[in-house]
Amino acid sequence: MNVTSKQVITLPDETLWDALAPQADKTELIYWPDGEELSFDIKQKVTGIVLPYAHESSTLRKLNEFPNLTWVQTQSTGYDNVLPWLPAGIRLSNAAGVHASSTAELAIGLVLASLRNIDQAARDMMQETWREQRHRSLADRNVVVIGTGNIGGGIVRRLEPFEVNIFRVGRTERHDEQGIIYSLTQLRSLLLQADVVILTLPLNADTSGLVNKEFLSTMPDGALLVNVGRGGVVNTNDLLAEVSSGRLYAALDVIEPEPLPVGHPLWQIPNVLITPHLGGNTSAFTPRIKRLLLDQLHRINKGELPANLVF
Repeated sequence: MNVTSKQVITLPDETLWDALAPQADKTELIYWPDGEELSFDIKQKVTGIVLPYAHESSTLRKLNEFPNLTWVQTQSTGYDNVLPWLPAGIRLSNAAGVHASSTAELAIGLVLASLRNIDQAARDMMQETWREQRHRSLADRNVVVIGTGNIGGGIVRRLEPFEVNIFRVGRTERHDEQGIIYSLTQLRSLLLQADVVILTLPLNADTSGLVNKEFLSTMPDGALLVNVGRGGVVNTNDLLAEVSSGRLYAALDVIEPEPLPVGHPLWQIPNVLITPHLGGNTSAFTPRIKRLLLDQLHRINKGELPANLVF
């Protein structure tokens, strides 16, 4: 960050401005709601922009209108949606860690709901139908967690009390205090024995379409795919072919395209559970994003680089 002059940062949420303004110190904060216009004079001053929480926003499309912009902060962990609009040379921070606990909670919820057919029980309740059936337990299952970041780590910690066999997969093979992390090149042998596969991957050139026909066909009959990472990691058409045949199950909080259009066949498949990108959107979000942004202000005021830099 350039600290030779006063830093001017926009905030898209009035509650964030209320919480941070008293502690702004040497930084000027400007409330800029998404969709509103800023004056030419203000645009000349702005050095940092905190993007709205929404995945798509008009703010994104205006980043090139700020000649002295040096830094952009997302309120999400994923940032692939920002890259097409990010001017060259501008630093970008994401909100890594802010959503980890909430998203990990949802991943566990999706696994349990799918294995125990809780979504079907909810539909039966609306019809006043009592359906006694034996369903699969989470205990004793082989669970493959692909992605070793904050969200993947949070899922693993929450899985441990469920008496499961956990296999972690990252970019490269390595060991840590919890044991081995397998590499993506070893994925096939893990998929062959997987009862549950949980995706927490970001979307980039290496992960786009990773879960394709070959990947899915390697999973055993009746296995469950859970995606709480990015929708584009999964080839939707290839997944549709597997779940529509009844061979695999899926629980999806993210999907490509998003939102899933009315009439899309995935809506009607009984072995698919869909939630509308709820992962990090909980009561835990607001206090955690405030803490992150306050820390960023302190860093900027001290002349340090912001945290969570991805560029």
